[in-house]
Amino acid sequence: MAPDPNSASGSGTKPEPPAKAPAKDSKKKDEKKDEDLSEEDLALKQQLELYVERVQDSDPGLQKVALESMRQEIRTSTSSMTSVPKPLKFLRPHYGTLKAYYDIMTESDLKKLLADILSVLALTMSAEGEQDSLKYRLLGSEGDIGSWGHEYVRNLAGEISQEYTKRQSKEAPIDDLMKLVHQIVAFHMKHNAEPEAVDLLMEVEDLDLLVEHVDKTNFRRTCLYLTSSARYLPGPDDMLVLDIAYMIYIKSKEFPRALQIALFLDNLQYVKQVFTSCDDLLGKKQFSYMLARHGTTFELDEEMCADDEEREAMQEIINNTKLSEGYLTLARDIEVMEPKSPEDIYKAHLLDGRASAGASVDSARQNLAATFVNAFVNAGFGQDKLMTVPSESSSGGSSGNWLFKNKEHGKASAAASLGMILLWDVDSGLAQIDKYFHSNDNHVIAGALLGVGIVNCSIKNDCDPALALLADYVDKEDSSIRIGAIMGLGLAYAGSQNEQIRSKLTPILGDAKAPLDVIAFTAISLGLVYVGSCNEEVAQAIIFALMDRSEAELGESLTKLLPLGLGLLYLGKQESVEATAEVSKTFNEKIRKYCDMTLLSCAYAGTGNVLKVQHFLGECAHHLEKSETYQGPAVLGIAMVAMAEELGVEMALRSLEHLLQYGEQNIRRAVPLALGLLCISNPKVNVMDTLSRLSHDADTDVAMAAVISLGLIGAGTNNARIAGMLRNLSSYYYKEASLLFCVRIAQGLVHMGKGLLTLAPYHSERFLLSPTALAGIVTLLHTCLDMKNIILGKYHYVLYFLVLAMQPRMLLTVDENLKPLSVPVRVGQAVDVVGQAGRPKTITGFQTHSTPVLLAAGDRAELATEKYIPVSPILEGFVILKENPDYREDV
Repeated sequence: MAPDPNSASGSGTKPEPPAKAPAKDSKKKDEKKDEDLSEEDLALKQQLELYVERVQDSDPGLQKVALESMRQEIRTSTSSMTSVPKPLKFLRPHYGTLKAYYDIMTESDLKKLLADILSVLALTMSAEGEQDSLKYRLLGSEGDIGSWGHEYVRNLAGEISQEYTKRQSKEAPIDDLMKLVHQIVAFHMKHNAEPEAVDLLMEVEDLDLLVEHVDKTNFRRTCLYLTSSARYLPGPDDMLVLDIAYMIYIKSKEFPRALQIALFLDNLQYVKQVFTSCDDLLGKKQFSYMLARHGTTFELDEEMCADDEEREAMQEIINNTKLSEGYLTLARDIEVMEPKSPEDIYKAHLLDGRASAGASVDSARQNLAATFVNAFVNAGFGQDKLMTVPSESSSGGSSGNWLFKNKEHGKASAAASLGMILLWDVDSGLAQIDKYFHSNDNHVIAGALLGVGIVNCSIKNDCDPALALLADYVDKEDSSIRIGAIMGLGLAYAGSQNEQIRSKLTPILGDAKAPLDVIAFTAISLGLVYVGSCNEEVAQAIIFALMDRSEAELGESLTKLLPLGLGLLYLGKQESVEATAEVSKTFNEKIRKYCDMTLLSCAYAGTGNVLKVQHFLGECAHHLEKSETYQGPAVLGIAMVAMAEELGVEMALRSLEHLLQYGEQNIRRAVPLALGLLCISNPKVNVMDTLSRLSHDADTDVAMAAVISLGLIGAGTNNARIAGMLRNLSSYYYKEASLLFCVRIAQGLVHMGKGLLTLAPYHSERFLLSPTALAGIVTLLHTCLDMKNIILGKYHYVLYFLVLAMQPRMLLTVDENLKPLSVPVRVGQAVDVVGQAGRPKTITGFQTHSTPVLLAAGDRAELATEKYIPVSPILEGFVILKENPDYREDV
C-alpha cells in the first residue's frame, strides 16, 4: 500500500509546483527564506504544502493519498541529533490549519491518520504544558509508536508522566495511558533504553511491568539502574525498586546478585529463597562465602541443601571458620609473615635527635601504646615479637615480661592483645590465652576474657566456646573482670541475636548495685549482639537503666554509652526507631537531647537520607554553653547518614568544612571523627590535609581526634604519606604523653595487619553495609568524643571494638574443591557504568596480578583469563572459579 500512493503523489505533483510559485513570489520575505534552501529542500517544502492543501480536499481518496504521503515523508526523514527533521520544520507553519481542520472532520480512519500526524507535529509545536502530542496519540490509530522514532517516544513518555500526575490528583481513570505505557516500555526495552523504561514506570507507579519485559540480554543493565537509583529514592519507593530488581535477578537466575539485594533488604526469607531456587552446589558455596563476609548469622536446613555432608561444609563457610586460613594464604603469598615490632612501625631512626632521646624512657603509657600497635599490626598473623615469643624458661618467660611492663588496667589490654594477634584462629587462640586465666591478677583475667571475645569475633561456632568460657565471669565481684567478660561476649556474638546472652546480660542493667561502667559496657554489648534487630526487650532494659541513673551519674562520660547501646538496636532501621525516640523525650534534660541525636544518627546510618543530614546540620547551628554535649553525636550523625554513597560523602565533607569554621569547640572536636568515618580506610588527599592541619590545633581535644582520624582514614593501607605525617607528629608531641599516645595508636592503625586489612564497613562493590562493622566503628567514635576520660583513662580497651570492622581486603580465588587457585586478574579503579550505552569497561587504569591480590578502596577486579568462570560476578573476598567448558588453549 505504502509505495503506491507515493508513486501516485510523485507523478501527480510534478506539474504542480510551478503553478504554486507565483502565489509565493508576492511575499518578499519568503523569497529571502526560499533562496537559502537548496533545490531538494525547496521541492520538499512545496510538496508538503501541497499535501496540506490536499488533506483539506473534499475527496476522501485524495485526502488519504495526501495523508499517507505526509506520513511517509515524516517517517523516512532522517535527522541529525541537533536539528529538527526537515518535514517537521516545513510543516510547522501549517500546524494550526491542520489542527483546525481536524476539529471539523467527521469521524473516520482518515481522521485517525491525521491525529497521528498531528501528534508527531506537536513534538516541535505544542505550547509548554499542553500535552498535545499525547492528546492526539490517544485519539489516533493504535499502531506501532516506535516507527515514528525515538525522540517521539521519549517525548510521549514525558507527557504521560505529567498527565498521570494530573489524573491521579483528580482520581480520573488511567487505562488508556497504561496501554500506551505498555507499548513504550516494550519499545524502550528492545532498544537498549532500559533506564528510560524504568523512569517511566516509576512515574506511573507500575514497576511490576518490568519483570515481564526483561530478558537475558537486558536484565543486567536494568537491574544495575534499579539498584543504583534506589539510593536516591525516598522510602518506601527504594525498597520497592530493590524488590523488583530481586525478582528480575531470580527470574534470570543471577542468584549471587539476588542474594546481594536480599542482604541489603535484610530479608532472611529472600536469602532462603535464593538458596532453594539455585540447584548448583558451587553457587550455594559461593553464597555461603557472601553471607560470611556480610557477617550474617544463618542456619541452613534440609530444604536449602539436602546432602548432610555438603550442608555441614557450607555451614562451616557461613560460620567463617575458613577466614583465618584464607588470610594467612594471602599473607604468605605477599610474603609478610615476618612479625613486626612497634619499633619497626615508629621508625624513630628517621627523625631528628630530640624526639628519639625522649622515647628511650620506659613509661607505662608508652608501653600501653606499644601493646596496641603490636596488636593492630600483627592482627591475625598468630605471631609477634612481644606476646607470643617462645618462652626462655618454663615460667612463661618473656611473654609474661611484656605483660608486666604494663600497669594495672594496662595489663588487661596487653592480655587481650594476644586475642587480636591470634584473630579468627579460635582453636590455637583459646589454647594460648588459657594460661592467663590462672593468673591471680584480676586485670590479667579481665584481659584474657576480652581476648577470648576478640579471637571469636565474626567467627561462629556450634559449640559456643566463648559463651562457655565467659558466662561464669559475668557476675563476679570485680568490675574489671565483669567488663572483660561482658565486652568479650559483645564482640564474639555481635549480630547473632543470641537469646542466652540476652538472658545473661539484661539483669545487670536493672541491678542497683552494679557500678556505672559495668552497666555502660553491658548496654553496648547488648546493642552489638542485637544490632539492627529492633528488639523490644533489650530496648526496654536499656531505657529503664537510663531512667534509673542519678543526676551525678548522668554527667559521667560513660553514661553516654547507654543511648548508644540503644541506638545500635535500630542501626539502619529508619522509622522503626520512632517509638523509642518518643520515650527518650521523657528522660532527664541532661541526657534527653544527646539520646535523641544518637538514636536518629544510628537509625538512619547508611541510608543517605538528605532530610536527616539537614536536621543534624540544623542542630549543629546552635551556639551552646560548654556543658551541652549533644552536638557531638549530631556531627557524627551527618557522616553516618551521608556515607551511603559517593555523592553524599562529597557533600558532607563540604558541610563539615563549614562546621569547622563556624562551630563551637564541642562541634570542632567531633568534626575530625566524622571525617575519619566518611573516608575510613580510604585516604583521600583533601581529607588527609584537613586532618593534618587539625592535628596541630590549639585545642588538644581537636588535635587528638584529628590524629586518631588520620589513623582511621589510613587504616590498613600502609599509606606512606600518612605514615610520614604521623612520624613528624610523634617528634612534635614528644613531650605530651596523651597526644603521643594517640599518634602511636594511629601509627598502629595505618599499618594494621601489615596493610592487608580494611576497616571499611562497605563491601561487595560498596553496595552492602555490614551492620556489625559499622557498629564497632561508631562505638569507638562515640568514646573518642570524650577521649580524656575513656581512652586516655582506664577504658583504653574500647579500641578493640574496631576488631568488629577488621576484614582482609583481599580477592582470593579458589577452585571447585575450595583450594586456593592462582589466576591472573586485572585490578583497577572501578568505573560507574550505570545507564551507559554498549558494554563499557568497568575498570580503568588496571594492572594485571595473579591472585590472591589486595583491593584498595574503590578498586575492582576482573578475571584476565577465559579459562575459568567466576561463580559470583562480584570479585571480592573468596571467589569460587569453575572451569570454562568452551575454553580452548591457543596452540
